[in-house]
Formats: sequence, C-alpha cells, structure tokens
Amino acid sequence: MIEMRARSAMQCIGKPVFIDSARAETAEVQLGQVAIYCRVSTDDQSCDRQERDLRAFARRAGHKVVGVFKETASGAKNDRPERAKVMALAQAKEVDAILVTELSRWGRSTPDLVQTLDDLHSRGVSVLALNGLSFDLNTSQGKLMRTIMAGIADFERDQIRERVKSGLAAAQARGVKLGRQPGQRPSDKKAKRVLDMHKEGLSYRLIGRNVGLSKNTVMEIVRRAQ
Repeated sequence: MIEMRARSAMQCIGKPVFIDSARAETAEVQLGQVAIYCRVSTDDQSCDRQERDLRAFARRAGHKVVGVFKETASGAKNDRPERAKVMALAQAKEVDAILVTELSRWGRSTPDLVQTLDDLHSRGVSVLALNGLSFDLNTSQGKLMRTIMAGIADFERDQIRERVKSGLAAAQARGVKLGRQPGQRPSDKKAKRVLDMHKEGLSYRLIGRNVGLSKNTVMEIVRRAQ
C-alpha cells in the first residue's frame, strides 16, 4: 500500500496544478466586518459602479458589509459627513476595514490622508483599495507608504510656510500694515461702552459681564485708550 501511494505521488511530480481563482480569492485572510465608502466629485457622477465593485469584492472575500456610505464632495474637503460616519464606526470598533475603489476616493490631501489613516491604524482598522495601494500598516508595503506620505506632508507644510513668509515679506516691503488694524477687532464695536463704564468706576469684571467680554479683553481696551 505504501509503495502504491509513493508511486502515485511520484507520478504527479512535474504535472501542472490548476487553481480555481474564485476559491483562491475566498481563501484570503478574513477581516470580518467592513464599511464601504464611495465618493464622486460632481452631481453628474454616480457612486453605483463603485458600490457594485466593492460589494462584489466583499462577497468574494467573505467580508460582512455593515454599511455603505456614499457622498458627492471634493476629495480635497476634509469635513465630509459620510466619511465622518465611517470614522465613527472605526472609533467604535464596529468595523475591521474600510473598502474603497482607490485611495484617492478617501482623500486627496496628503496631510489629511496621513492623519486619518494613522487614526484608523491606531484603532486596528485598515483601508483596502481595489485599485492601487491599500493602507494596512500590518504589511511592509503599508509601512513604506506611511513613511513616504508623512515625508510628502512635511514637505507640503514647509512649502506653505515658505510661501507665507515670502508673501508677508513682500507685503511689508510695499508698506502694507499686517495684522488687524484699529477698529477691525470684534471687541472694538464695544469699546465706547467699555470706556464709558470704566469712567463711571465699574470694575473690569463687571464691565465684561455687562458687555459680554472677558476681563482681559476689557483691560486691553482700556489700555489701548490710555
């Protein structure tokens, strides 16, 4: 019997082995519960294709979809209501991963991507993209991507600071006065009432209570008038 099994095994050596791709896909590591996030930039576009592709991916991989979140908004905007709902699910540890068709659907701003993806990773939540790179810091690819994006974010911040400094210097060279000028502060509208009460002998605290300002702001108004 042992000889027959050995002979049979030897006969299989060198023969091609065919793998069912559908079974291979479902044999992936199971991440459990996922949220689907779809985004388009304009009203004449639709999230239908993104949702269809992501649902099919989740079905093949054996993931349970706990919610589908769709919105029309620019990827440069960070205050997207539907994305905020997905973040809330992650913070509540109700999902293991977020599915997107590509990472740019989640966000286009590098600093925003670094911040939100780091937040998700700290909660054990991955962002899986059908096209392009996925963000999973449990993998070497994800760690490399995080390092690259953080470097780009730092570079962008430095560039912005340099442009601001250059612009301010150029404005000062032209004689432009920077900062709020007298009369432009919100508290300046109440300055006359503050000074009148101060002449009447009211305390800074009481004046602030009457006009809706802090004691320190009242003191600053009086100091500027002296």
